[in-house]
Amino acid sequence: MNDAHGRHPAIPYAAPFAVFILFLAVEKYLPFGPDVAYPLRVMVVSAVLFTVSRSLLRFRLTAPWTSLLLGIGVFVIWVAPDFLWPQYRDHWLFSNSLLGKPVSHVPEDLRTNLVFLVFRSAGCFLLVPVIEELFWRGFLARWLIRPDFQTLPLGAYTAFAFWAGSILFALEHGPFWEVGLAAGLLYNAWMIRTKSLGDCILAHAVTNLCLTGYVLAAGQWRYWL
Repeated sequence: MNDAHGRHPAIPYAAPFAVFILFLAVEKYLPFGPDVAYPLRVMVVSAVLFTVSRSLLRFRLTAPWTSLLLGIGVFVIWVAPDFLWPQYRDHWLFSNSLLGKPVSHVPEDLRTNLVFLVFRSAGCFLLVPVIEELFWRGFLARWLIRPDFQTLPLGAYTAFAFWAGSILFALEHGPFWEVGLAAGLLYNAWMIRTKSLGDCILAHAVTNLCLTGYVLAAGQWRYWL
């Protein structure tokens, strides 16, 4: 059933994420470099979010402090293997032709470009958590249970949806798939517990904020693929 605007109900949940992925796919074919491409991506996806998905942008928080702690915990899980074993991700399980390699595509000259870094940081911890949680936990987690997903509450659970969604979320993160899987499992479990997109967005945003700080402070650019 379409919504009041005649749209399929999945569109507000999926459109910003789909546009973001489309930019990833075509970025190398654009007639300008990442110094323009990434800020453009942030602005276009933000425009889609605030127009197409505006009705969804009302998020309640049920456990903000626990969400914050969960976000920090996922960050620790994300960086711990590489911190403890610096050559860990060179293994073929993480660096291969299918998943790619943990090598940053941020050119050296942009690593000191303030405008680029502001857009890249804002995209990482302000935009991405919203569009990913709308898609993965708001839409897909329910659609995998039932195509008419809006008849289900947020946080609805089946084992298939829980694991399939987590695995797909892991694959989205390429050479970081195993920590992506851990993050997907934890965020999915938190959605089931809180029934709140707001709490999942907050946890995800805290993870990405910590990761952004780690990239900039420690020069760990490979986390920005």
